[in-house]
Amino acid sequence: MSEICISPSESGEDPKSPLGLYVHVPFCATTCDFCAFYQTAPTAEGIQAYLEGIEQEMALVRPSRKISTVFWGGGTPGLLSPRDIRRLGQAVLDYAGGPPAEWSVEMAPASVTDARLAALKDIGVTRISMGAQSFNPELLDGLGRQHTREQIFRAYDRVRAEEFSSVNLDLMFALPGQGESEWLADLDQAIALAPNHLSTYCLTFEEDTKLWVQLSEGKVKLDSEHEAKLYESTWEKLESAGFGQYEVANFARPDHRCQHNLNTWHMHEWIGLGPAAAGQYDGWRAANTADLKQWHADLANGERMTADRVKLTPSLLAEDALIFGLRMTAGVDPVELARRFPSPAWGQARGALHHLVSDGLAEQVGSTVRLTTQGRLLADAVGESIMMAMDSADSA
Repeated sequence: MSEICISPSESGEDPKSPLGLYVHVPFCATTCDFCAFYQTAPTAEGIQAYLEGIEQEMALVRPSRKISTVFWGGGTPGLLSPRDIRRLGQAVLDYAGGPPAEWSVEMAPASVTDARLAALKDIGVTRISMGAQSFNPELLDGLGRQHTREQIFRAYDRVRAEEFSSVNLDLMFALPGQGESEWLADLDQAIALAPNHLSTYCLTFEEDTKLWVQLSEGKVKLDSEHEAKLYESTWEKLESAGFGQYEVANFARPDHRCQHNLNTWHMHEWIGLGPAAAGQYDGWRAANTADLKQWHADLANGERMTADRVKLTPSLLAEDALIFGLRMTAGVDPVELARRFPSPAWGQARGALHHLVSDGLAEQVGSTVRLTTQGRLLADAVGESIMMAMDSADSA
Protein backbone atom coordinates (compact mmCIF):
# COMPACT_ATOMS: atom_id res chain seq x y z
CA MET A 1 0.00 0.00 0.00
CA SER A 2 1.37 3.40 -0.95
CA GLU A 3 2.04 5.82 1.84
CA ILE A 4 -0.93 8.11 2.50
CA CYS A 5 0.39 11.62 2.85
CA ILE A 6 -1.66 14.17 4.73
CA SER A 7 -1.10 17.73 3.63
CA PRO A 8 -2.87 20.88 4.82
CA SER A 9 -5.81 22.17 2.84
CA GLU A 10 -8.16 25.08 3.20
CA SER A 11 -11.38 24.37 5.04
CA GLY A 12 -14.65 24.51 3.19
CA GLU A 13 -15.73 23.50 -0.29
CA ASP A 14 -13.83 24.62 -3.37
CA PRO A 15 -15.95 27.37 -4.99
CA LYS A 16 -15.42 25.62 -8.34
CA SER A 17 -16.70 22.24 -7.14
CA PRO A 18 -20.15 20.93 -8.19
CA LEU A 19 -23.20 22.02 -6.24
CA GLY A 20 -26.30 19.84 -6.38
CA LEU A 21 -29.95 20.48 -5.56
CA TYR A 22 -32.26 17.75 -4.28
CA VAL A 23 -36.00 18.45 -4.14
CA HIS A 24 -38.16 15.94 -2.28
CA VAL A 25 -41.71 15.67 -3.63
CA PRO A 26 -43.48 13.69 -0.90
CA PHE A 27 -46.74 12.75 -2.61
CA CYS A 28 -47.71 9.14 -3.32
CA ALA A 29 -51.11 7.71 -4.17
CA THR A 30 -50.29 4.51 -2.25
CA THR A 31 -47.38 3.14 -0.24
CA CYS A 32 -45.40 0.27 -1.76
CA ASP A 33 -44.74 -2.65 0.56
CA PHE A 34 -40.95 -2.11 0.53
CA CYS A 35 -40.80 1.69 0.75
CA ALA A 36 -39.66 3.58 3.85
CA PHE A 37 -39.27 7.02 2.25
CA TYR A 38 -41.43 9.77 3.66
CA GLN A 39 -44.63 10.24 1.67
CA THR A 40 -48.16 11.51 2.05
CA ALA A 41 -51.37 11.32 0.02
CA PRO A 42 -51.77 14.18 -2.47
CA THR A 43 -54.57 16.74 -2.26
CA ALA A 44 -55.00 19.87 -4.36
CA GLU A 45 -54.58 22.08 -1.30
CA GLY A 46 -51.60 20.10 -0.03
CA ILE A 47 -49.75 20.32 -3.33
CA GLN A 48 -50.26 24.07 -3.62
CA ALA A 49 -49.09 24.55 -0.03
CA TYR A 50 -46.07 22.36 -0.80
CA LEU A 51 -45.10 24.49 -3.81
CA GLU A 52 -45.41 27.64 -1.73
CA GLY A 53 -43.27 26.00 0.93
CA ILE A 54 -40.52 25.15 -1.56
CA GLU A 55 -40.44 28.78 -2.70
CA GLN A 56 -40.37 29.88 0.94
CA GLU A 57 -37.52 27.51 1.74
CA MET A 58 -35.54 28.70 -1.28
CA ALA A 59 -35.64 32.19 0.23
CA LEU A 60 -34.01 30.85 3.43
CA VAL A 61 -30.91 29.38 1.79
CA ARG A 62 -29.19 30.87 -1.21
CA PRO A 63 -26.73 28.93 -3.39
CA SER A 64 -23.16 30.17 -3.13
CA ARG A 65 -22.59 29.34 -6.81
CA LYS A 66 -24.48 28.07 -9.82
CA ILE A 67 -26.18 24.73 -9.26
CA SER A 68 -24.78 22.07 -11.58
CA THR A 69 -27.17 19.12 -11.01
CA VAL A 70 -30.80 18.83 -9.91
CA PHE A 71 -32.64 15.72 -8.72
CA TRP A 72 -36.37 15.49 -7.97
CA GLY A 73 -37.12 12.43 -5.85
CA GLY A 74 -39.97 11.22 -3.75
CA GLY A 75 -42.55 10.19 -3.25
CA THR A 76 -43.69 10.44 -6.83
CA PRO A 77 -42.69 13.73 -8.51
CA GLY A 78 -44.62 12.58 -11.58
CA LEU A 79 -47.89 12.99 -9.67
CA LEU A 80 -47.63 16.77 -10.04
CA SER A 81 -49.85 18.23 -12.73
CA PRO A 82 -48.19 19.75 -15.83
CA ARG A 83 -48.97 23.23 -14.49
CA ASP A 84 -47.40 22.44 -11.11
CA ILE A 85 -44.37 20.85 -12.80
CA ARG A 86 -43.82 24.10 -14.70
CA ARG A 87 -44.23 26.17 -11.56
CA LEU A 88 -41.75 24.09 -9.57
CA GLY A 89 -39.43 23.92 -12.57
CA GLN A 90 -39.36 27.69 -13.05
CA ALA A 91 -38.64 28.16 -9.35
CA VAL A 92 -35.72 25.73 -9.66
CA LEU A 93 -34.36 27.48 -12.76
CA ASP A 94 -34.45 30.87 -11.02
CA TYR A 95 -32.86 29.39 -7.92
CA ALA A 96 -30.16 27.44 -9.77
CA GLY A 97 -28.96 30.42 -11.78
CA GLY A 98 -29.99 28.87 -15.10
CA PRO A 99 -30.32 25.40 -16.60
CA PRO A 100 -28.25 22.78 -14.76
CA ALA A 101 -25.93 20.42 -16.64
CA GLU A 102 -28.08 17.48 -15.50
CA TRP A 103 -31.66 17.46 -14.25
CA SER A 104 -33.11 14.11 -13.12
CA VAL A 105 -36.72 13.34 -12.21
CA GLU A 106 -38.06 10.10 -10.74
CA MET A 107 -41.29 8.82 -12.27
CA ALA A 108 -43.61 5.89 -11.65
CA PRO A 109 -45.00 4.20 -14.77
CA ALA A 110 -48.62 4.80 -13.75
CA SER A 111 -48.05 8.57 -13.52
CA VAL A 112 -46.42 9.02 -16.93
CA THR A 113 -48.53 11.06 -19.37
CA ASP A 114 -47.67 12.93 -22.53
CA ALA A 115 -48.64 16.25 -20.92
CA ARG A 116 -46.43 15.70 -17.87
CA LEU A 117 -43.49 14.65 -20.02
CA ALA A 118 -43.93 17.69 -22.24
CA ALA A 119 -43.87 19.93 -19.17
CA LEU A 120 -40.69 18.25 -17.91
CA LYS A 121 -39.05 18.65 -21.29
CA ASP A 122 -40.10 22.31 -21.47
CA ILE A 123 -38.43 23.20 -18.16
CA GLY A 124 -35.20 21.50 -19.19
CA VAL A 125 -35.22 18.08 -17.53
CA THR A 126 -32.51 15.91 -19.10
CA ARG A 127 -32.90 12.58 -17.31
CA ILE A 128 -35.92 10.43 -16.43
CA SER A 129 -35.53 7.64 -13.88
CA MET A 130 -38.49 5.27 -13.98
CA GLY A 131 -39.18 2.79 -11.19
CA ALA A 132 -40.17 -0.36 -13.07
CA GLN A 133 -38.88 -2.73 -10.31
CA SER A 134 -40.00 -5.83 -12.24
CA PHE A 135 -41.79 -6.90 -15.41
CA ASN A 136 -43.30 -9.92 -13.66
CA PRO A 137 -46.96 -9.27 -12.68
CA GLU A 138 -46.85 -11.56 -9.64
CA LEU A 139 -43.68 -9.94 -8.31
CA LEU A 140 -45.13 -6.46 -8.86
CA ASP A 141 -48.16 -7.48 -6.82
CA GLY A 142 -45.87 -8.80 -4.10
CA LEU A 143 -44.19 -5.40 -3.89
CA GLY A 144 -47.47 -3.53 -3.73
CA ARG A 145 -46.65 -1.63 -6.92
CA GLN A 146 -49.57 0.18 -8.55
CA HIS A 147 -48.57 -0.38 -12.16
CA THR A 148 -48.70 -3.26 -14.60
CA ARG A 149 -46.19 -4.70 -17.02
CA GLU A 150 -48.10 -3.11 -19.90
CA GLN A 151 -47.97 0.32 -18.21
CA ILE A 152 -44.18 0.08 -18.00
CA PHE A 153 -43.95 -0.44 -21.76
CA ARG A 154 -46.39 2.36 -22.57
CA ALA A 155 -44.67 4.77 -20.18
CA TYR A 156 -41.24 3.90 -21.54
CA ASP A 157 -42.37 4.52 -25.13
CA ARG A 158 -43.79 7.91 -24.12
CA VAL A 159 -40.56 8.89 -22.34
CA ARG A 160 -38.48 7.88 -25.35
CA ALA A 161 -40.75 9.83 -27.70
CA GLU A 162 -39.88 13.05 -25.82
CA GLU A 163 -36.16 12.39 -26.49
CA PHE A 164 -34.77 13.05 -23.02
CA SER A 165 -30.97 12.87 -22.99
CA SER A 166 -30.90 9.91 -20.60
CA VAL A 167 -33.44 7.33 -19.45
CA ASN A 168 -32.88 5.11 -16.43
CA LEU A 169 -34.84 2.05 -15.33
CA ASP A 170 -34.87 0.94 -11.68
CA LEU A 171 -35.12 -2.82 -11.06
CA MET A 172 -35.14 -4.84 -7.84
CA PHE A 173 -33.93 -8.37 -7.20
CA ALA A 174 -33.98 -10.98 -4.43
CA LEU A 175 -37.73 -10.43 -4.21
CA PRO A 176 -39.89 -12.96 -2.36
CA GLY A 177 -40.65 -15.77 -4.82
CA GLN A 178 -38.08 -14.61 -7.38
CA GLY A 179 -35.59 -17.21 -8.59
CA GLU A 180 -32.56 -16.57 -10.76
CA SER A 181 -34.46 -17.35 -13.97
CA GLU A 182 -37.14 -14.75 -13.15
CA TRP A 183 -34.49 -12.14 -12.40
CA LEU A 184 -32.57 -12.84 -15.60
CA ALA A 185 -35.83 -12.55 -17.53
CA ASP A 186 -36.37 -9.09 -16.01
CA LEU A 187 -32.82 -8.09 -17.00
CA ASP A 188 -33.34 -9.39 -20.54
CA GLN A 189 -36.53 -7.36 -20.86
CA ALA A 190 -34.84 -4.23 -19.55
CA ILE A 191 -31.90 -4.64 -21.93
CA ALA A 192 -34.32 -5.11 -24.83
CA LEU A 193 -35.83 -1.69 -24.08
CA ALA A 194 -32.33 -0.19 -24.50
CA PRO A 195 -32.25 2.41 -21.71
CA ASN A 196 -29.13 4.51 -21.24
CA HIS A 197 -28.82 3.54 -17.58
CA LEU A 198 -29.92 0.74 -15.28
CA SER A 199 -30.08 0.72 -11.49
CA THR A 200 -30.43 -2.72 -9.90
CA TYR A 201 -31.17 -2.83 -6.18
CA CYS A 202 -31.19 -5.83 -3.90
CA LEU A 203 -34.39 -5.76 -1.86
CA THR A 204 -33.81 -4.48 1.65
CA PHE A 205 -36.33 -4.89 4.43
CA GLU A 206 -36.76 -1.42 5.90
CA GLU A 207 -38.28 -1.15 9.35
CA ASP A 208 -41.98 -0.25 9.52
CA THR A 209 -42.71 -1.44 5.98
CA LYS A 210 -45.15 -4.23 5.08
CA LEU A 211 -42.30 -6.45 3.90
CA TRP A 212 -40.49 -5.89 7.21
CA VAL A 213 -43.57 -7.17 9.02
CA GLN A 214 -43.67 -10.24 6.75
CA LEU A 215 -39.98 -10.88 7.50
CA SER A 216 -40.50 -10.55 11.24
CA GLU A 217 -43.42 -12.98 11.05
CA GLY A 218 -41.34 -15.50 9.13
CA LYS A 219 -43.47 -15.25 5.98
CA VAL A 220 -40.39 -14.33 3.92
CA LYS A 221 -36.75 -15.16 4.60
CA LEU A 222 -33.33 -13.73 3.82
CA ASP A 223 -30.91 -15.79 1.73
CA SER A 224 -27.47 -14.18 1.46
CA GLU A 225 -26.10 -16.89 -0.85
CA HIS A 226 -29.00 -16.42 -3.26
CA GLU A 227 -28.48 -12.64 -3.16
CA ALA A 228 -24.76 -13.01 -3.92
CA LYS A 229 -25.54 -15.24 -6.89
CA LEU A 230 -27.99 -12.69 -8.27
CA TYR A 231 -25.44 -9.89 -7.82
CA GLU A 232 -22.86 -11.79 -9.84
CA SER A 233 -25.26 -12.83 -12.59
CA THR A 234 -26.38 -9.19 -12.85
CA TRP A 235 -22.86 -7.87 -13.25
CA GLU A 236 -21.98 -10.52 -15.83
CA LYS A 237 -25.11 -10.02 -17.94
CA LEU A 238 -25.04 -6.23 -17.97
CA GLU A 239 -21.33 -6.13 -18.78
CA SER A 240 -21.89 -8.42 -21.74
CA ALA A 241 -24.76 -6.14 -22.84
CA GLY A 242 -22.46 -3.12 -22.92
CA PHE A 243 -23.45 -1.44 -19.65
CA GLY A 244 -20.47 -0.19 -17.67
CA GLN A 245 -20.77 -0.69 -13.93
CA TYR A 246 -19.68 2.45 -12.12
CA GLU A 247 -21.14 1.69 -8.69
CA VAL A 248 -22.35 -1.46 -6.94
CA ALA A 249 -25.95 -0.93 -8.12
CA ASN A 250 -25.54 1.35 -11.14
CA PHE A 251 -24.72 0.68 -14.80
CA ALA A 252 -24.58 3.07 -17.72
CA ARG A 253 -23.84 3.42 -21.38
CA PRO A 254 -20.88 5.73 -22.07
CA ASP A 255 -21.56 9.35 -20.97
CA HIS A 256 -24.81 8.45 -19.19
CA ARG A 257 -23.70 8.04 -15.58
CA CYS A 258 -25.80 10.00 -13.07
CA GLN A 259 -23.67 13.04 -12.30
CA HIS A 260 -25.81 14.13 -9.37
CA ASN A 261 -25.19 10.83 -7.57
CA LEU A 262 -21.50 10.85 -8.47
CA ASN A 263 -21.08 14.32 -6.98
CA THR A 264 -22.85 13.17 -3.83
CA TRP A 265 -20.70 10.05 -3.48
CA HIS A 266 -17.59 12.19 -3.95
CA MET A 267 -18.74 14.23 -0.94
CA HIS A 268 -19.39 17.48 -2.76
CA GLU A 269 -22.14 19.81 -1.60
CA TRP A 270 -25.87 19.67 -2.30
CA ILE A 271 -28.84 21.64 -1.02
CA GLY A 272 -31.93 19.70 0.04
CA LEU A 273 -35.42 21.20 -0.20
CA GLY A 274 -38.76 19.79 0.89
CA PRO A 275 -39.95 17.63 3.82
CA ALA A 276 -37.51 14.80 4.62
CA ALA A 277 -34.92 16.17 2.15
CA ALA A 278 -31.30 15.85 3.28
CA GLY A 279 -28.54 18.26 2.41
CA GLN A 280 -24.82 18.76 2.82
CA TYR A 281 -24.05 22.43 2.52
CA ASP A 282 -22.22 25.32 4.13
CA GLY A 283 -20.47 23.19 6.72
CA TRP A 284 -23.48 21.14 7.85
CA ARG A 285 -25.20 17.88 7.00
CA ALA A 286 -28.84 17.67 8.07
CA ALA A 287 -32.38 16.87 7.00
CA ASN A 288 -35.75 18.54 7.05
CA THR A 289 -38.38 17.03 9.30
CA ALA A 290 -40.20 14.11 7.67
CA ASP A 291 -43.61 15.64 8.18
CA LEU A 292 -45.35 18.02 5.79
CA LYS A 293 -47.16 20.03 8.47
CA GLN A 294 -44.10 20.35 10.70
CA TRP A 295 -41.97 21.35 7.70
CA HIS A 296 -44.42 24.21 7.02
CA ALA A 297 -44.30 25.18 10.70
CA ASP A 298 -40.50 25.22 10.66
CA LEU A 299 -40.45 27.40 7.56
CA ALA A 300 -42.89 29.82 9.16
CA ASN A 301 -40.32 30.21 11.97
CA GLY A 302 -37.49 30.69 9.48
CA GLU A 303 -36.05 27.24 10.27
CA ARG A 304 -34.89 24.40 8.03
CA MET A 305 -32.60 21.36 8.23
CA THR A 306 -33.34 20.80 11.91
CA ALA A 307 -33.15 16.97 11.98
CA ASP A 308 -29.99 14.87 12.28
CA ARG A 309 -27.90 18.02 12.15
CA VAL A 310 -24.16 17.28 12.13
CA LYS A 311 -21.24 19.66 11.77
CA LEU A 312 -19.09 18.62 8.84
CA THR A 313 -15.50 17.88 9.79
CA PRO A 314 -12.58 16.67 7.68
CA SER A 315 -12.71 13.36 9.57
CA LEU A 316 -16.40 12.80 8.83
CA LEU A 317 -16.01 13.71 5.17
CA ALA A 318 -12.88 11.57 4.88
CA GLU A 319 -14.72 8.54 6.27
CA ASP A 320 -17.73 8.95 4.01
CA ALA A 321 -15.66 9.75 0.92
CA LEU A 322 -13.72 6.54 1.45
CA ILE A 323 -16.78 4.36 2.14
CA PHE A 324 -18.82 5.66 -0.79
CA GLY A 325 -15.75 5.86 -3.00
CA LEU A 326 -15.03 2.17 -2.55
CA ARG A 327 -18.56 1.35 -3.71
CA MET A 328 -17.66 2.91 -7.06
CA THR A 329 -15.94 0.70 -9.61
CA ALA A 330 -13.19 3.25 -10.20
CA GLY A 331 -12.18 3.02 -6.55
CA VAL A 332 -10.44 5.73 -4.57
CA ASP A 333 -7.11 7.45 -4.42
CA PRO A 334 -6.45 7.63 -0.65
CA VAL A 335 -3.65 10.15 -1.14
CA GLU A 336 -5.94 12.54 -2.97
CA LEU A 337 -8.72 12.05 -0.42
CA ALA A 338 -6.28 12.77 2.40
CA ARG A 339 -5.38 16.03 0.70
CA ARG A 340 -9.06 17.01 0.41
CA PHE A 341 -9.97 15.91 3.91
CA PRO A 342 -6.91 15.95 6.22
CA SER A 343 -7.64 13.88 9.31
CA PRO A 344 -5.73 11.89 11.95
CA ALA A 345 -8.04 8.98 11.06
CA TRP A 346 -6.12 8.33 7.84
CA GLY A 347 -3.60 6.28 9.81
CA GLN A 348 -6.32 3.81 10.80
CA ALA A 349 -7.85 3.99 7.32
CA ARG A 350 -4.54 3.00 5.78
CA GLY A 351 -4.40 -0.05 8.05
CA ALA A 352 -7.98 -1.00 7.15
CA LEU A 353 -7.19 -0.74 3.44
CA HIS A 354 -4.13 -2.96 3.94
CA HIS A 355 -6.37 -5.62 5.50
CA LEU A 356 -8.88 -5.39 2.65
CA VAL A 357 -6.11 -5.95 0.11
CA SER A 358 -4.53 -8.82 2.03
CA ASP A 359 -7.96 -10.46 2.45
CA GLY A 360 -8.62 -10.27 -1.29
CA LEU A 361 -11.48 -7.82 -0.91
CA ALA A 362 -9.59 -4.96 -2.57
CA GLU A 363 -6.69 -4.42 -4.91
CA GLN A 364 -4.22 -1.60 -5.38
CA VAL A 365 -3.42 -0.35 -8.87
CA GLY A 366 -0.93 2.49 -8.71
CA SER A 367 -2.31 4.94 -6.17
CA THR A 368 -5.89 3.67 -6.57
CA VAL A 369 -7.58 1.17 -4.28
CA ARG A 370 -10.70 -0.55 -5.58
CA LEU A 371 -12.82 -3.46 -4.46
CA THR A 372 -12.53 -6.87 -6.08
CA THR A 373 -15.64 -8.79 -7.11
CA GLN A 374 -15.70 -10.42 -3.70
CA GLY A 375 -15.28 -7.02 -2.07
CA ARG A 376 -18.21 -5.57 -4.00
CA LEU A 377 -20.37 -8.47 -2.83
CA LEU A 378 -19.47 -7.47 0.73
CA ALA A 379 -19.54 -3.70 0.16
CA ASP A 380 -21.73 -3.03 3.20
CA ALA A 381 -19.41 -5.01 5.48
CA VAL A 382 -16.41 -3.24 3.93
CA GLY A 383 -18.01 0.10 4.74
CA GLU A 384 -18.61 -0.96 8.33
CA SER A 385 -14.96 -1.99 8.73
CA ILE A 386 -13.77 1.37 7.41
CA MET A 387 -16.16 3.20 9.72
CA MET A 388 -15.03 1.25 12.77
CA ALA A 389 -11.36 1.85 11.99
CA MET A 390 -11.70 5.59 11.41
CA ASP A 391 -14.10 6.13 14.32
CA SER A 392 -11.58 4.46 16.65
CA ALA A 393 -9.06 7.15 15.69
CA ASP A 394 -11.53 9.93 16.57
CA SER A 395 -12.35 8.39 19.94
CA ALA A 396 -8.72 7.69 20.86
